[in-house]
Amino acid sequence: MPRREGSADGPRPPCLSPLTLAIVPFANTATSEQGRTLARSATGGATQVRKAALAGLELRQLTLGDMDRAALVHRASFNERLPWLSGLHTPDEDRRFFREHVFAECRVWGAFESGVMLGIIAFREGWIDQLYVLPCAQGRGIGAALLEIVRSGGKDLSLWTFQRNAAARRFYERHGFVVMKQTDGSGNEEREPDVLYRWAPPELASR
Repeated sequence: MPRREGSADGPRPPCLSPLTLAIVPFANTATSEQGRTLARSATGGATQVRKAALAGLELRQLTLGDMDRAALVHRASFNERLPWLSGLHTPDEDRRFFREHVFAECRVWGAFESGVMLGIIAFREGWIDQLYVLPCAQGRGIGAALLEIVRSGGKDLSLWTFQRNAAARRFYERHGFVVMKQTDGSGNEEREPDVLYRWAPPELASR
């Protein structure tokens, strides 16, 4: 997603290469009741591990010890989805961004399988700032499971993504997000045209 404030070094997970895909579609996601159970744990501040209804998948809140891996997932995914913006930041700059902004300002959750981080979501009051899933994990409902953690808080949510990120836009629109406005990108660091989405819980959207 655009950096509107203004890969980490180390071994890569087996499925993680420089050619990865950001914000994947979903299939066979957890039931709504199971998703709500997960989300109640997240929004209530619990940090204990929760098992998703996806076989072998673990969702948990991340700590600073997970920061480098989260930055790596973000950068590898970003570079594949938006190759014309790859190289915009160094691994050190990514780590600093995650330390000083993402982990300092957001709650960050990750999806793991056999100890490998497959996806992340970072959110704060009313906003989703980051949501990335690796390509080897797409089509399994991981993005939807991470999104449900936030949505089940029952409050309006907004997020930015790039206009040219068609996969991300399809994902969000499939999950009920609607376009609020589009810009020429002058307000984001990448100077890439972007789009603001908003989601409201059904009971609020119908009022």
